[in-house]
Amino acid sequence: MSTKTDYQEETAVEIETDVAEEGQTIVHCICGQDAAYRIWPSTYLIEHGGNKKAKLITAFNISFYPYWTIKNKGQKFTLLFEGLSKSCAVFDLKEVIPQEGGFEVTSIVRNQTDVYTVHID
Repeated sequence: MSTKTDYQEETAVEIETDVAEEGQTIVHCICGQDAAYRIWPSTYLIEHGGNKKAKLITAFNISFYPYWTIKNKGQKFTLLFEGLSKSCAVFDLKEVIPQEGGFEVTSIVRNQTDVYTVHID
């Protein structure tokens, strides 16, 4: 009796982007009111002093447009972004959308952990 084992060899691929070099940036958002919240994929961290934008990778505990999530004041959701460049000292969180009311938190000062907590109204 013989046994055949199939396997697939995985190959590591080197990614040559700022994200691979810089890591990821985490933003915990605290809701400022009882309301329905959602996040658009067109949400970025925009570095001051340059044109670099860190793209949103995914979100936790909030729906993506066009769906909504009901949140109470003080509840949180988390956004995971590409990494910021090494030279970045200050950045903005901006939801770039074709209507009024997008999230915007300006002049966030960079820290060593790249984990931030902001208040969203």
